[in-house]
Amino acid sequence: MNVPFGSLVPPCDEFESSRFPGMGQMAKVSLRPVRDEDVSLFEAEISTPEGAGEHAWFGYRSFNGMRTKIAEEGLLGPDLGGLTVEADGSVAGWVTWLKHYWGPEITSWSWSIGITIFAAFRGRGIGTETQIQLTEYLFLHTRAERIQAFTDADNRAEQRALEKAGFQREGVIRNAQWRMGGWHDQWLYSILRENFNDK
Repeated sequence: MNVPFGSLVPPCDEFESSRFPGMGQMAKVSLRPVRDEDVSLFEAEISTPEGAGEHAWFGYRSFNGMRTKIAEEGLLGPDLGGLTVEADGSVAGWVTWLKHYWGPEITSWSWSIGITIFAAFRGRGIGTETQIQLTEYLFLHTRAERIQAFTDADNRAEQRALEKAGFQREGVIRNAQWRMGGWHDQWLYSILRENFNDK
């Protein structure tokens, strides 16, 4: 599908949810396009098991692919995209989305989203607010009917964050992820446009 991503997801200078005013004393969270200088922060954060966290340490990884996509299309392409998460003006992580197909590509696609929050910002509700904002952004600016996410069966923090953001657990994907010398079950979550609009 060779459609400029601007026709699917318009450029985002900065996005804050207008439907969800925040969560108590939590930091002000916003999403913006990824800048070149952000990538070095991302890379440094997940270059150790402590930074990546126990459910996201997959060994050392190159970020050259992300740098290439930023140079080519600002990490905003027709089938995948990403935004930087800021909390009180500081880079706090990033989010991504990519198309998942459940049938013919032209009619049966949904977004599959992912999130990385830096260790210093975890446990403060930022992940929940970020996923609310990303969900709203994608439903406002694309024709997606469904947005899904998966997380480790033992990742209670992300499970709570997704549920607070309105996602429903659909089932277990058995032995789906290889990490730290073993296979790990994943829990699949989703939210439909009608469920989001009811919030």
